[in-house]
Amino acid sequence: MLRIGPHLSISKGFTHAAKEALAIGANTFQFFTRNPRGGSAKAISQKDIDAFKALMVSHDIQSILAHAPYTLNLASQKDDVYIFGKEMMADDFARMRQIPCTLYNFHPGSHTGLGVDKGIEKIVSALNETLTGDEPFTVLLEGMSGKGSEIGSKFEELAAIISGVNHPHLMGVCLDTCHLYSAGYDIVHKLDDVIDEFNQVVGLGRLKAIHLNDSMVPFESHKDRHEKIGVGLIGKDALIRVINHPKLRHLPFFLETPNEADGYAYEVDLLRQSRNRL
Repeated sequence: MLRIGPHLSISKGFTHAAKEALAIGANTFQFFTRNPRGGSAKAISQKDIDAFKALMVSHDIQSILAHAPYTLNLASQKDDVYIFGKEMMADDFARMRQIPCTLYNFHPGSHTGLGVDKGIEKIVSALNETLTGDEPFTVLLEGMSGKGSEIGSKFEELAAIISGVNHPHLMGVCLDTCHLYSAGYDIVHKLDDVIDEFNQVVGLGRLKAIHLNDSMVPFESHKDRHEKIGVGLIGKDALIRVINHPKLRHLPFFLETPNEADGYAYEVDLLRQSRNRL
Protein backbone atom coordinates (compact mmCIF):
# COMPACT_ATOMS: atom_id res chain seq x y z
CA MET A 1 0.00 0.00 0.00
CA LEU A 2 1.25 3.47 -0.90
CA ARG A 3 1.37 5.62 2.22
CA ILE A 4 1.01 9.19 1.06
CA GLY A 5 -0.45 12.42 2.33
CA PRO A 6 -0.24 16.22 2.26
CA HIS A 7 0.90 18.86 4.71
CA LEU A 8 -2.15 19.99 6.72
CA SER A 9 -2.98 22.44 9.48
CA ILE A 10 -3.97 21.07 12.90
CA SER A 11 -5.52 24.39 13.98
CA LYS A 12 -8.90 22.60 14.14
CA GLY A 13 -7.48 19.47 15.71
CA PHE A 14 -5.92 16.19 14.62
CA THR A 15 -9.28 14.55 13.93
CA HIS A 16 -10.26 17.33 11.54
CA ALA A 17 -6.90 17.10 9.76
CA ALA A 18 -7.22 13.32 9.44
CA LYS A 19 -10.69 13.67 7.91
CA GLU A 20 -9.29 16.24 5.46
CA ALA A 21 -6.57 13.78 4.46
CA LEU A 22 -9.00 10.89 4.07
CA ALA A 23 -11.35 13.05 1.97
CA ILE A 24 -8.68 13.46 -0.72
CA GLY A 25 -7.63 9.80 -0.70
CA ALA A 26 -4.60 10.20 1.57
CA ASN A 27 -3.77 7.82 4.42
CA THR A 28 -1.29 9.96 6.34
CA PHE A 29 -0.37 13.62 6.73
CA GLN A 30 2.29 16.00 7.98
CA PHE A 31 1.72 18.97 10.26
CA PHE A 32 3.67 21.77 11.93
CA THR A 33 4.00 21.37 15.68
CA ARG A 34 3.32 25.12 15.98
CA ASN A 35 3.38 28.21 13.77
CA PRO A 36 6.18 27.52 11.23
CA ARG A 37 7.75 30.84 12.17
CA GLY A 38 7.84 29.90 15.85
CA GLY A 39 5.81 30.93 18.88
CA SER A 40 3.76 29.05 21.41
CA ALA A 41 1.88 25.87 20.54
CA LYS A 42 -1.84 25.32 20.97
CA ALA A 43 -2.86 23.06 23.84
CA ILE A 44 -3.66 19.47 22.86
CA SER A 45 -7.18 18.21 23.51
CA GLN A 46 -7.34 14.67 24.89
CA LYS A 47 -10.84 14.29 23.45
CA ASP A 48 -9.47 15.16 20.01
CA ILE A 49 -6.56 12.73 20.43
CA ASP A 50 -8.91 9.92 21.45
CA ALA A 51 -11.11 10.53 18.40
CA PHE A 52 -8.04 10.70 16.19
CA LYS A 53 -6.72 7.39 17.54
CA ALA A 54 -10.05 5.77 16.62
CA LEU A 55 -9.75 7.14 13.07
CA MET A 56 -6.20 5.82 12.81
CA VAL A 57 -7.41 2.32 13.62
CA SER A 58 -10.51 2.36 11.42
CA HIS A 59 -8.67 3.77 8.39
CA ASP A 60 -5.26 2.12 8.89
CA ILE A 61 -3.36 5.39 9.37
CA GLN A 62 -0.08 3.93 10.56
CA SER A 63 1.73 7.14 11.44
CA ILE A 64 1.86 10.87 10.82
CA LEU A 65 4.81 13.25 10.68
CA ALA A 66 5.32 16.25 12.95
CA HIS A 67 7.46 19.02 11.44
CA ALA A 68 9.35 21.45 13.66
CA PRO A 69 9.05 25.18 12.89
CA TYR A 70 11.55 26.79 10.53
CA THR A 71 12.82 29.08 13.27
CA LEU A 72 14.35 26.16 15.16
CA ASN A 73 18.08 26.52 14.44
CA LEU A 74 20.29 24.35 16.63
CA ALA A 75 23.43 25.27 14.69
CA SER A 76 23.22 29.04 15.19
CA GLN A 77 26.16 30.98 16.60
CA LYS A 78 23.69 33.33 18.32
CA ASP A 79 23.10 32.15 21.89
CA ASP A 80 19.52 33.42 22.03
CA VAL A 81 18.57 31.62 18.81
CA TYR A 82 20.27 28.41 19.97
CA ILE A 83 18.62 28.46 23.40
CA PHE A 84 15.24 29.28 21.85
CA GLY A 85 15.65 26.30 19.52
CA LYS A 86 16.47 23.91 22.36
CA GLU A 87 13.51 25.13 24.41
CA MET A 88 11.18 24.77 21.43
CA MET A 89 12.41 21.25 20.70
CA ALA A 90 12.04 20.22 24.35
CA ASP A 91 8.47 21.52 24.34
CA ASP A 92 7.76 19.72 21.06
CA PHE A 93 9.11 16.46 22.49
CA ALA A 94 6.85 16.79 25.53
CA ARG A 95 3.85 17.32 23.24
CA MET A 96 4.88 14.40 21.03
CA ARG A 97 4.39 12.07 23.98
CA GLN A 98 0.67 12.94 23.83
CA ILE A 99 0.27 12.44 20.08
CA PRO A 100 -0.02 9.00 18.43
CA CYS A 101 2.67 9.96 15.98
CA THR A 102 5.89 8.12 15.29
CA LEU A 103 7.97 10.73 13.41
CA TYR A 104 9.35 14.16 14.31
CA ASN A 105 11.23 16.00 11.55
CA PHE A 106 13.44 19.09 11.78
CA HIS A 107 15.86 21.05 9.63
CA PRO A 108 19.35 20.56 11.11
CA GLY A 109 20.03 24.30 10.96
CA SER A 110 22.40 26.90 9.54
CA HIS A 111 25.79 27.52 11.11
CA THR A 112 25.66 31.24 10.17
CA GLY A 113 29.44 31.56 9.97
CA LEU A 114 30.62 29.08 12.62
CA GLY A 115 31.52 26.45 10.06
CA VAL A 116 29.98 23.05 9.39
CA ASP A 117 31.94 21.12 12.03
CA LYS A 118 31.09 23.55 14.84
CA GLY A 119 27.47 23.70 13.69
CA ILE A 120 27.24 19.91 13.83
CA GLU A 121 28.71 19.97 17.35
CA LYS A 122 25.98 22.36 18.47
CA ILE A 123 23.21 20.27 16.90
CA VAL A 124 24.54 17.13 18.58
CA SER A 125 24.84 18.91 21.93
CA ALA A 126 21.25 20.16 21.73
CA LEU A 127 19.92 16.70 20.88
CA ASN A 128 21.91 15.12 23.72
CA GLU A 129 20.55 17.66 26.18
CA THR A 130 16.98 17.09 25.00
CA LEU A 131 16.62 13.37 24.27
CA THR A 132 16.13 11.12 27.28
CA GLY A 133 16.31 7.83 25.38
CA ASP A 134 12.75 6.63 26.01
CA GLU A 135 10.91 8.85 23.51
CA PRO A 136 8.05 6.98 21.75
CA PHE A 137 8.93 8.52 18.39
CA THR A 138 11.82 8.80 15.94
CA VAL A 139 13.61 12.12 15.40
CA LEU A 140 14.35 12.76 11.73
CA LEU A 141 17.05 15.00 10.30
CA GLU A 142 15.82 16.49 7.05
CA GLY A 143 18.21 16.48 4.12
CA MET A 144 18.62 20.05 2.87
CA SER A 145 19.35 21.80 -0.44
CA GLY A 146 22.53 23.50 0.78
CA LYS A 147 21.53 27.13 0.51
CA GLY A 148 23.61 29.60 2.47
CA SER A 149 25.21 27.97 5.51
CA GLU A 150 22.68 25.13 5.80
CA ILE A 151 23.86 21.90 7.34
CA GLY A 152 22.50 18.60 6.08
CA SER A 153 22.75 18.88 2.30
CA LYS A 154 25.44 16.18 2.29
CA PHE A 155 24.85 12.65 3.51
CA GLU A 156 28.12 12.82 5.43
CA GLU A 157 26.79 15.71 7.53
CA LEU A 158 23.64 13.78 8.44
CA ALA A 159 25.76 10.76 9.38
CA ALA A 160 28.06 12.92 11.53
CA ILE A 161 25.12 14.25 13.54
CA ILE A 162 23.66 10.79 14.12
CA SER A 163 27.01 9.35 15.14
CA GLY A 164 27.37 11.95 17.90
CA VAL A 165 23.94 11.44 19.47
CA ASN A 166 23.84 9.48 22.73
CA HIS A 167 20.61 7.69 21.75
CA PRO A 168 21.15 6.84 18.06
CA HIS A 169 18.29 4.32 18.10
CA LEU A 170 15.94 7.32 18.14
CA MET A 171 17.50 8.99 15.09
CA GLY A 172 16.49 8.77 11.43
CA VAL A 173 16.44 10.78 8.22
CA CYS A 174 13.75 12.33 6.01
CA LEU A 175 14.93 12.95 2.44
CA ASP A 176 13.27 15.59 0.28
CA THR A 177 13.31 14.99 -3.48
CA CYS A 178 13.51 18.72 -4.27
CA HIS A 179 16.33 19.21 -1.78
CA LEU A 180 18.24 16.16 -3.05
CA TYR A 181 18.08 17.37 -6.64
CA SER A 182 19.08 20.90 -5.71
CA ALA A 183 21.90 19.64 -3.47
CA GLY A 184 23.46 17.75 -6.40
CA TYR A 185 22.13 14.21 -5.97
CA ASP A 186 20.89 13.15 -9.41
CA ILE A 187 17.68 11.31 -8.60
CA VAL A 188 16.46 11.86 -12.19
CA HIS A 189 19.19 9.89 -13.99
CA LYS A 190 21.03 8.06 -11.19
CA LEU A 191 18.45 7.18 -8.54
CA ASP A 192 20.05 3.79 -7.79
CA ASP A 193 23.46 5.42 -7.29
CA VAL A 194 22.00 8.02 -4.91
CA ILE A 195 20.26 5.32 -2.87
CA ASP A 196 23.44 3.24 -2.75
CA GLU A 197 25.47 6.25 -1.63
CA PHE A 198 22.98 7.04 1.12
CA ASN A 199 23.12 3.43 2.26
CA GLN A 200 26.92 3.46 2.39
CA VAL A 201 27.17 6.79 4.23
CA VAL A 202 24.11 6.82 6.51
CA GLY A 203 22.36 3.46 6.12
CA LEU A 204 18.97 2.79 4.56
CA GLY A 205 17.70 1.63 7.93
CA ARG A 206 17.83 5.28 9.01
CA LEU A 207 15.58 6.46 6.17
CA LYS A 208 12.08 6.77 7.65
CA ALA A 209 10.20 9.18 5.35
CA ILE A 210 10.37 11.08 2.08
CA HIS A 211 9.12 14.54 1.21
CA LEU A 212 7.91 14.10 -2.37
CA ASN A 213 8.23 17.39 -4.24
CA ASP A 214 9.12 18.54 -7.72
CA SER A 215 11.60 21.41 -8.10
CA MET A 216 11.33 24.92 -9.52
CA VAL A 217 15.12 25.23 -9.55
CA PRO A 218 17.79 23.41 -11.60
CA PHE A 219 19.99 20.51 -10.56
CA GLU A 220 22.72 21.42 -8.05
CA SER A 221 21.40 25.00 -7.69
CA HIS A 222 21.43 24.80 -3.85
CA LYS A 223 18.08 26.58 -3.63
CA ASP A 224 14.84 25.41 -2.03
CA ARG A 225 11.81 25.97 -4.26
CA HIS A 226 9.20 23.23 -4.29
CA GLU A 227 6.96 22.65 -7.30
CA LYS A 228 3.87 20.60 -8.02
CA ILE A 229 4.37 16.99 -9.09
CA GLY A 230 5.21 16.79 -12.79
CA VAL A 231 5.39 20.55 -13.27
CA GLY A 232 8.99 21.10 -12.20
CA LEU A 233 12.46 20.12 -13.38
CA ILE A 234 12.58 16.72 -11.69
CA GLY A 235 9.51 15.58 -13.58
CA LYS A 236 6.67 13.15 -13.02
CA ASP A 237 8.45 10.04 -14.31
CA ALA A 238 11.43 10.47 -11.99
CA LEU A 239 9.14 10.93 -8.97
CA ILE A 240 7.12 7.88 -9.95
CA ARG A 241 10.37 5.91 -9.98
CA VAL A 242 10.99 7.12 -6.43
CA ILE A 243 7.66 5.85 -5.05
CA ASN A 244 8.06 2.54 -6.90
CA HIS A 245 11.70 1.87 -6.04
CA PRO A 246 11.97 -1.46 -4.17
CA LYS A 247 14.19 0.12 -1.50
CA LEU A 248 11.86 3.10 -0.95
CA ARG A 249 8.30 1.96 -1.65
CA HIS A 250 7.62 0.91 1.96
CA LEU A 251 8.23 4.46 3.25
CA PRO A 252 5.59 7.14 3.91
CA PHE A 253 5.64 9.96 1.34
CA PHE A 254 4.62 13.49 2.31
CA LEU A 255 3.66 16.14 -0.23
CA GLU A 256 4.92 19.68 0.40
CA THR A 257 3.91 20.94 -3.02
CA PRO A 258 2.36 24.43 -3.46
CA ASN A 259 -1.24 23.20 -3.46
CA GLU A 260 -4.68 23.60 -1.98
CA ALA A 261 -6.89 20.58 -1.23
CA ASP A 262 -7.91 19.95 -4.85
CA GLY A 263 -4.30 20.02 -5.99
CA TYR A 264 -3.27 17.57 -3.29
CA ALA A 265 -6.20 15.32 -4.24
CA TYR A 266 -5.00 15.31 -7.85
CA GLU A 267 -1.44 14.42 -6.83
CA VAL A 268 -2.51 11.67 -4.44
CA ASP A 269 -4.69 10.12 -7.16
CA LEU A 270 -1.95 10.47 -9.78
CA LEU A 271 0.62 8.79 -7.57
CA ARG A 272 -1.72 6.00 -6.50
CA GLN A 273 -2.46 5.22 -10.14
CA SER A 274 1.29 5.30 -10.84
CA ARG A 275 2.24 3.01 -7.96
CA ASN A 276 3.44 0.13 -10.13
CA ARG A 277 4.25 1.96 -13.35
CA LEU A 278 7.68 2.36 -14.96
